Amino acid sequence: MKQLAFVILAATATVASPLYAQSAGTAGNDFVEAVKKSDGDKATSILEGHPHGIVDTRDGEGNTGLIIAISRSDETWTGYLLNKGADPNLGGKGGDTPLISASRVGFEQAAQWLIALGAKVDATNRMGETPLIIAVQQRELPMARMLLDAGANPDRSDAAAGYSARDYATRDPRARDILKLIQDKKPKAAAAK
Repeated sequence: MKQLAFVILAATATVASPLYAQSAGTAGNDFVEAVKKSDGDKATSILEGHPHGIVDTRDGEGNTGLIIAISRSDETWTGYLLNKGADPNLGGKGGDTPLISASRVGFEQAAQWLIALGAKVDATNRMGETPLIIAVQQRELPMARMLLDAGANPDRSDAAAGYSARDYATRDPRARDILKLIQDKKPKAAAAK
């Protein structure tokens, strides 16, 4: 596991207000565009001039720079944005959280950082999908293992089909390894006994 030195600073920093980021206007839009284009000089310049909350600005589709970087599995930008205080739980398009986005593309390093910074492992998008449900659907075994180890609930059902991660794994013959992981995890109530 890679060192999380650069995210330790972010963990101690104050989380910026998403409302402020939305009201940042042109500078916020310019920042998100700089992230999309991987323009580090421009992004750094904007953050230095508008330090409070701009890192959580959303684009026209509702995605933050962090979600954009995670969606393209960009380790450098993901780390940079987390270090600059990007909210590890702020949802984007469709309500996908950064951890859901990482699960969707199998970006394990981002998931490790997000979990270390307090990302909610059972947070849902607008369809009620959790990061674990997405990991099962994408057949991302290492991601499913990481989420289960972080306490993800395999029995939380989504709103789309009413299935849980356990249900999806049971229904998909290609997800047998993930189903075994889920079955090997004891439910929280049983583990407390």
